[in-house]
Amino acid sequence: MKAEIAQLVSLQDIDLEIDKIDNEIKQEQEALDERIKKLAEKEAHINDLTSTIDQLEKERRTLEDEMSDKMAHVKERQSKMMQVQTSREQTALLKEIEDGKKNAKENEERIVELLERVEKLNAEAKEEKNLLKAEKALVTAETEKVRKAIEGINKGKKEKAALREKHAGDIKSRLLKKYSPLRKRRNGLAVVNVDEGVCQGCFMSLPPQQFNLVLKGDEMLDCPTCQRIIYHKEMETEKE
Repeated sequence: MKAEIAQLVSLQDIDLEIDKIDNEIKQEQEALDERIKKLAEKEAHINDLTSTIDQLEKERRTLEDEMSDKMAHVKERQSKMMQVQTSREQTALLKEIEDGKKNAKENEERIVELLERVEKLNAEAKEEKNLLKAEKALVTAETEKVRKAIEGINKGKKEKAALREKHAGDIKSRLLKKYSPLRKRRNGLAVVNVDEGVCQGCFMSLPPQQFNLVLKGDEMLDCPTCQRIIYHKEMETEKE
């Protein structure tokens, strides 16, 4: 039984190394994905700026047309002043002229505000586009760097996978059927040692009688709390 557990421990060591390799690949890819995500966010921000600028420009043109119409109306009312005969008509025309000039002035002030805002947004958009261009160049270089890194990592993974296949081939199928799903459920650890009566998988104490059985090493036992396969740590020394 000790030999069978030693086989599982060796297999688990290889599996943990493969897990580590997979995590390295994942970290490399996630770091790159995060930079690509930020690029997309920056592009979206530039698109928002462009859209806002377009809307403001459209509003400005509308206001300019309105102001032109209002000033034309004012001139028309001023020309008509020469033709009025009563003070009542004159008062009404003067009010129209005054209101027209006031409205045109308000339009003019709003147009100035829009021009200033558009100028600032255009400057911001220009800066963001320059930053985006530089960032894209960096991400392109980083993508190639990550590709080569993952390629190298995968080479090491293939070697470990071949070694795993060799080890797994020496283990009885019934043990693999127990080991594989257990490792998956227990965060990569299916086989753990017992140190001073404590399972090193869940860190719960074993019943004294069961611990004595683990010390004997005559049978394969499971932790009553986490169901991992347990063995006494001195077996690692024996294996080495």
